[in-house]
Amino acid sequence: MTEYKFTQDWFSHNIPVWEQLKSLLPERQRFLEVGSFEGRSMVWMAENMISGEAPADIYCIDTWKGSEEHKNGELSGAEDRFDHNTNIVEEENKVYVHKLKGRSIQHLAYWLVEAFEDHPTFDFIYIDGSHVAKDVLTDACMAWPLLKQGGLMVFDDYLWGESRDILHRPRLAVDFFVNTFAEGLDIVHIGHQFAVRKK
Repeated sequence: MTEYKFTQDWFSHNIPVWEQLKSLLPERQRFLEVGSFEGRSMVWMAENMISGEAPADIYCIDTWKGSEEHKNGELSGAEDRFDHNTNIVEEENKVYVHKLKGRSIQHLAYWLVEAFEDHPTFDFIYIDGSHVAKDVLTDACMAWPLLKQGGLMVFDDYLWGESRDILHRPRLAVDFFVNTFAEGLDIVHIGHQFAVRKK
C-alpha cells in the first residue's frame, strides 16, 4: 500500500474539534480549503468527513510558494507531496480533489462572478492560507457567499503569533469578519481555531 508523504504536522491537534464540528453538518459533500500545503487536512476531510453515496468534491487553493511565516526550506517539495497524497486519497475514497494553483483572490473571484453566480455551493470552508490579517479578511469575505446555509467556516490559527504585529496574524481579521457578519452567523467554536455556522 502506498503511503502518504508528510514532513510537517500542523493539523492533527485540530482533529478533536473537527470531530465535533462534522456532527453539526447535515451534508458533507463539498469542501473548500484555502491553503493546502502537503494536503494533511485535505486527506483527513476525505477519510473522515464525507457523507452520502455520491463522490464528494474537495477544492484546494494554494500557490505553493508559501507566505511570510514559512521558514526557508519548508516549502521545498510541498506541492509534489500534495500531488502524491491527492493521488492516494482519490484512489481510496469517494472523492475528487480539485487542485487550484494560484492566489485565492483569483479563484474566489472567478467563482463569485462566473462559476457559481452567487449560488452557495460549499458545506465546509477552511481558511488557512496567508496569515496576514488583510488576506484572511479578504478570503473570508469572498468565500462567505459560497457557503451554504447551515454550512461551517473554520479559521485556523486564531490564537497564533501573539509575538507578531497584530496586522500579521489572523485574529484581527477573524474578529472583524465575525462582528461585521454577526447577523448571519453563529459562533460554534473558539480556540486555536475559530468556527462559525451560516444562519
